[in-house]
Amino acid sequence: MEFLENLFSKYPQEKVIKWFKQICLAEALSWFFLFTAMIWIRVDPEGIFPIIYISTVGSIHGFFFTLYLIFLPAARKIYTWDDEDTVFALISAFFPFATIWIDKKLARFDRE
Repeated sequence: MEFLENLFSKYPQEKVIKWFKQICLAEALSWFFLFTAMIWIRVDPEGIFPIIYISTVGSIHGFFFTLYLIFLPAARKIYTWDDEDTVFALISAFFPFATIWIDKKLARFDRE
């Protein structure tokens, strides 16, 4: 955890916030493409293109998912989330498009 704090302390908060919001959107968007890949692989299980597509999109989604989890402690510190907010943000990573909700509702300074 100290490693992540040292890593993010090099950058201004505005830049980390911008990156976190972009990662939230990219994670949700990559999930959408992963969902299309899952449908395509069911429609054409013998084709080579669906296998390549699901492998590529799955790797990209995994990358953004991992980035979201790495940026979560920094977002917690910047937005001063309590434990409940942090657990909710962590759990939302496992549900489709929930990271967009985190970006729009939880990742704000003016919320009560």
